[in-house]
Amino acid sequence: MPRQQPAASATPSASTSASPIPDDVFEGTVIGIDPGHNGGNAGAPEVIDEPVWNGRSQSPCNTTGTATNDGYPETDFTWAVATKLAADLRESGAKVVMTRDSNNGVGPCIDKRAKIINDAEADVAIDIHADGAAASERGFSLLIPVPSGTNDEIVEPSRRYAELLRTEMRKTGMPVADYLGKGGFVERDDLAGLNLTTVPQVLLETGNMRNAEDARLLKSDRFQAKAAAAIERAMAAYLRSR
Repeated sequence: MPRQQPAASATPSASTSASPIPDDVFEGTVIGIDPGHNGGNAGAPEVIDEPVWNGRSQSPCNTTGTATNDGYPETDFTWAVATKLAADLRESGAKVVMTRDSNNGVGPCIDKRAKIINDAEADVAIDIHADGAAASERGFSLLIPVPSGTNDEIVEPSRRYAELLRTEMRKTGMPVADYLGKGGFVERDDLAGLNLTTVPQVLLETGNMRNAEDARLLKSDRFQAKAAAAIERAMAAYLRSR
Protein backbone atom coordinates (compact mmCIF):
# COMPACT_ATOMS: atom_id res chain seq x y z
CA MET A 1 0.00 0.00 0.00
CA PRO A 2 1.49 3.40 -0.90
CA ARG A 3 2.61 5.25 2.21
CA GLN A 4 0.31 7.89 3.68
CA GLN A 5 1.05 10.37 6.45
CA PRO A 6 0.49 8.44 9.69
CA ALA A 7 -1.24 9.76 12.75
CA ALA A 8 0.62 9.78 16.07
CA SER A 9 2.38 6.50 16.81
CA ALA A 10 2.08 4.35 19.89
CA THR A 11 3.36 1.00 21.02
CA PRO A 12 0.75 -1.47 22.31
CA SER A 13 1.25 -2.42 25.92
CA ALA A 14 0.71 -6.18 25.67
CA SER A 15 3.79 -8.39 26.05
CA THR A 16 2.37 -11.88 25.68
CA SER A 17 4.49 -14.27 23.59
CA ALA A 18 3.01 -16.57 21.01
CA SER A 19 3.26 -20.33 21.61
CA PRO A 20 2.57 -23.47 19.55
CA ILE A 21 -0.94 -23.69 18.11
CA PRO A 22 -3.23 -26.15 19.94
CA ASP A 23 -5.03 -28.52 17.59
CA ASP A 24 -8.44 -27.09 18.46
CA VAL A 25 -7.78 -23.37 18.93
CA PHE A 26 -9.51 -22.48 15.63
CA GLU A 27 -12.43 -24.91 15.96
CA GLY A 28 -15.70 -22.97 15.76
CA THR A 29 -14.02 -19.64 15.03
CA VAL A 30 -14.63 -17.21 12.19
CA ILE A 31 -11.53 -15.54 10.74
CA GLY A 32 -11.62 -12.49 8.46
CA ILE A 33 -8.99 -11.99 5.75
CA ASP A 34 -8.80 -8.82 3.66
CA PRO A 35 -6.26 -9.14 0.81
CA GLY A 36 -5.46 -5.53 -0.09
CA HIS A 37 -6.61 -4.02 -3.40
CA ASN A 38 -7.56 -6.24 -6.40
CA GLY A 39 -5.96 -7.19 -9.70
CA GLY A 40 -8.57 -5.44 -11.85
CA ASN A 41 -8.58 -2.11 -10.00
CA ALA A 42 -6.18 -0.38 -12.40
CA GLY A 43 -8.61 -0.91 -15.27
CA ALA A 44 -11.62 0.57 -13.48
CA PRO A 45 -10.77 4.07 -12.24
CA GLU A 46 -14.43 5.06 -12.56
CA VAL A 47 -15.21 2.54 -9.81
CA ILE A 48 -12.25 2.76 -7.47
CA ASP A 49 -12.01 6.56 -7.53
CA GLU A 50 -15.58 7.02 -6.25
CA PRO A 51 -15.60 8.39 -2.69
CA VAL A 52 -16.93 6.30 0.20
CA TRP A 53 -17.16 6.90 3.95
CA ASN A 54 -14.06 5.67 5.81
CA GLY A 55 -15.46 6.17 9.29
CA ARG A 56 -14.28 9.75 9.64
CA SER A 57 -14.26 11.27 6.17
CA GLN A 58 -14.45 10.41 2.48
CA SER A 59 -11.81 8.24 0.79
CA PRO A 60 -11.55 6.61 -2.65
CA CYS A 61 -13.47 3.35 -2.93
CA ASN A 62 -10.16 1.51 -3.38
CA THR A 63 -6.71 1.95 -4.93
CA THR A 64 -4.45 -0.01 -7.26
CA GLY A 65 -1.75 -0.73 -4.69
CA THR A 66 1.98 -0.56 -5.35
CA ALA A 67 4.54 -2.87 -7.00
CA THR A 68 8.19 -3.84 -6.88
CA ASN A 69 10.57 -1.99 -9.16
CA ASP A 70 10.47 -4.91 -11.62
CA GLY A 71 6.67 -4.89 -11.75
CA TYR A 72 5.50 -7.54 -9.26
CA PRO A 73 2.19 -6.09 -8.02
CA GLU A 74 1.05 -5.77 -4.44
CA THR A 75 -2.25 -7.37 -5.45
CA ASP A 76 -0.45 -10.60 -6.38
CA PHE A 77 1.44 -10.61 -3.10
CA THR A 78 -1.60 -9.99 -0.91
CA TRP A 79 -3.60 -12.63 -2.75
CA ALA A 80 -0.81 -15.22 -2.44
CA VAL A 81 -0.46 -14.73 1.33
CA ALA A 82 -4.23 -14.58 1.86
CA THR A 83 -4.93 -17.82 0.01
CA LYS A 84 -2.13 -19.64 1.84
CA LEU A 85 -3.43 -18.35 5.17
CA ALA A 86 -7.03 -19.25 4.33
CA ALA A 87 -6.08 -22.82 3.39
CA ASP A 88 -4.11 -23.28 6.61
CA LEU A 89 -6.92 -21.86 8.76
CA ARG A 90 -9.58 -24.02 7.14
CA GLU A 91 -7.40 -27.07 7.68
CA SER A 92 -7.21 -26.04 11.34
CA GLY A 93 -11.01 -25.90 11.66
CA ALA A 94 -11.78 -22.21 11.15
CA LYS A 95 -14.48 -20.73 8.98
CA VAL A 96 -12.71 -18.21 6.77
CA VAL A 97 -14.39 -15.11 5.34
CA MET A 98 -12.45 -13.26 2.63
CA THR A 99 -13.31 -9.82 1.29
CA ARG A 100 -12.60 -10.85 -2.30
CA ASP A 101 -12.70 -14.23 -4.01
CA SER A 102 -10.28 -13.70 -6.89
CA ASN A 103 -7.32 -11.59 -7.97
CA ASN A 104 -8.75 -10.35 -11.25
CA GLY A 105 -11.80 -8.41 -10.08
CA VAL A 106 -12.49 -4.81 -9.07
CA GLY A 107 -12.89 -3.71 -5.45
CA PRO A 108 -14.84 -4.20 -3.34
CA CYS A 109 -14.77 -0.74 -1.82
CA ILE A 110 -13.05 -0.30 1.52
CA ASP A 111 -16.31 0.27 3.40
CA LYS A 112 -17.81 -2.91 1.97
CA ARG A 113 -14.72 -4.89 2.97
CA ALA A 114 -15.22 -3.77 6.56
CA LYS A 115 -18.90 -4.70 6.38
CA ILE A 116 -18.13 -8.21 5.07
CA ILE A 117 -15.90 -8.95 8.04
CA ASN A 118 -18.21 -7.25 10.56
CA ASP A 119 -21.30 -9.06 9.28
CA ALA A 120 -19.46 -12.37 9.62
CA GLU A 121 -18.78 -11.49 13.29
CA ALA A 122 -15.18 -12.59 12.85
CA ASP A 123 -13.28 -13.47 16.00
CA VAL A 124 -10.18 -11.79 14.58
CA ALA A 125 -9.19 -10.36 11.18
CA ILE A 126 -6.13 -9.37 9.16
CA ASP A 127 -5.75 -6.78 6.40
CA ILE A 128 -2.76 -7.81 4.25
CA HIS A 129 -0.73 -5.18 2.38
CA ALA A 130 2.82 -4.21 1.40
CA ASP A 131 4.20 -0.68 1.37
CA GLY A 132 5.52 1.48 -1.44
CA ALA A 133 8.00 3.68 0.42
CA ALA A 134 11.45 5.01 -0.52
CA ALA A 135 13.84 2.36 -1.81
CA SER A 136 16.16 2.87 1.16
CA GLU A 137 13.48 1.88 3.69
CA ARG A 138 12.98 -1.69 4.91
CA GLY A 139 10.68 -3.79 7.01
CA PHE A 140 7.16 -4.65 8.14
CA SER A 141 4.86 -2.42 10.15
CA LEU A 142 1.54 -2.89 11.89
CA LEU A 143 -1.17 -0.30 11.41
CA ILE A 144 -3.45 -0.19 14.44
CA PRO A 145 -6.78 1.54 15.13
CA VAL A 146 -7.57 4.57 17.23
CA PRO A 147 -11.09 5.13 18.61
CA SER A 148 -13.55 6.22 15.93
CA GLY A 149 -16.85 5.73 17.73
CA THR A 150 -17.53 2.56 15.74
CA ASN A 151 -14.41 0.61 16.69
CA ASP A 152 -13.97 1.76 20.31
CA GLU A 153 -14.51 -1.65 21.92
CA ILE A 154 -11.93 -3.41 19.79
CA VAL A 155 -9.09 -0.86 19.87
CA GLU A 156 -7.30 -2.43 22.84
CA PRO A 157 -7.87 -6.06 21.70
CA SER A 158 -6.50 -5.07 18.28
CA ARG A 159 -3.38 -3.65 19.88
CA ARG A 160 -2.80 -6.79 21.93
CA TYR A 161 -3.18 -8.80 18.73
CA ALA A 162 -0.71 -6.47 16.97
CA GLU A 163 1.89 -7.13 19.67
CA LEU A 164 1.53 -10.87 19.09
CA LEU A 165 1.75 -10.43 15.32
CA ARG A 166 4.94 -8.39 15.63
CA THR A 167 6.48 -11.21 17.69
CA GLU A 168 5.62 -13.78 15.01
CA MET A 169 6.55 -11.64 12.01
CA ARG A 170 10.03 -11.14 13.46
CA LYS A 171 10.58 -14.87 12.86
CA THR A 172 10.05 -14.60 9.09
CA GLY A 173 13.31 -12.85 8.19
CA MET A 174 11.62 -9.50 7.51
CA PRO A 175 12.86 -6.82 9.92
CA VAL A 176 10.65 -4.42 11.84
CA ALA A 177 10.33 -1.15 9.92
CA ASP A 178 12.14 1.83 11.44
CA TYR A 179 10.67 4.46 9.10
CA LEU A 180 7.04 4.30 10.25
CA GLY A 181 5.68 4.79 13.74
CA LYS A 182 7.48 3.45 16.80
CA GLY A 183 8.74 -0.11 17.05
CA GLY A 184 6.79 -1.03 13.93
CA PHE A 185 3.43 0.18 15.28
CA VAL A 186 1.56 3.01 13.54
CA GLU A 187 -1.73 4.49 14.71
CA ARG A 188 -4.01 5.32 11.77
CA ASP A 189 -7.28 7.20 11.82
CA ASP A 190 -7.80 7.45 8.04
CA LEU A 191 -8.34 3.80 7.05
CA ALA A 192 -11.84 2.37 6.68
CA GLY A 193 -10.76 -1.12 7.64
CA LEU A 194 -9.59 0.12 11.03
CA ASN A 195 -12.16 2.90 11.59
CA LEU A 196 -15.21 0.81 10.71
CA THR A 197 -14.23 -2.56 12.15
CA THR A 198 -16.18 -4.06 15.02
CA VAL A 199 -13.81 -7.04 15.34
CA PRO A 200 -10.14 -7.13 16.42
CA GLN A 201 -8.15 -6.23 13.31
CA VAL A 202 -4.68 -5.10 12.26
CA LEU A 203 -3.35 -3.95 8.89
CA LEU A 204 -0.01 -5.60 8.13
CA GLU A 205 2.38 -3.77 5.81
CA THR A 206 4.42 -6.91 5.23
CA GLY A 207 7.46 -5.15 3.76
CA ASN A 208 8.47 -2.36 1.37
CA MET A 209 8.04 -3.41 -2.24
CA ARG A 210 10.38 -0.64 -3.43
CA ASN A 211 13.31 -1.94 -1.39
CA ALA A 212 15.39 -4.56 -3.21
CA GLU A 213 15.93 -6.80 -0.16
CA ASP A 214 12.29 -6.66 0.89
CA ALA A 215 11.13 -7.22 -2.68
CA ARG A 216 13.22 -10.38 -2.95
CA LEU A 217 11.42 -11.76 0.10
CA LEU A 218 7.96 -10.54 -0.86
CA LYS A 219 8.18 -12.27 -4.26
CA SER A 220 9.32 -15.55 -2.67
CA ASP A 221 6.80 -18.34 -2.25
CA ARG A 222 8.77 -19.45 0.81
CA PHE A 223 8.50 -16.05 2.48
CA GLN A 224 4.81 -15.79 1.59
CA ALA A 225 4.22 -19.11 3.35
CA LYS A 226 6.22 -17.88 6.35
CA ALA A 227 4.15 -14.70 6.52
CA ALA A 228 0.89 -16.69 6.39
CA ALA A 229 2.15 -18.99 9.14
CA ALA A 230 3.18 -16.02 11.28
CA ILE A 231 -0.29 -14.49 10.95
CA GLU A 232 -1.91 -17.80 11.86
CA ARG A 233 0.28 -18.20 14.95
CA ALA A 234 -0.51 -14.66 16.08
CA MET A 235 -4.22 -15.24 15.59
CA ALA A 236 -4.00 -18.45 17.60
CA ALA A 237 -2.16 -16.68 20.41
CA TYR A 238 -4.74 -13.90 20.44
CA LEU A 239 -7.66 -16.34 20.52
CA ARG A 240 -6.02 -18.24 23.35
CA SER A 241 -5.52 -15.03 25.35
CA ARG A 242 -9.12 -13.76 25.21
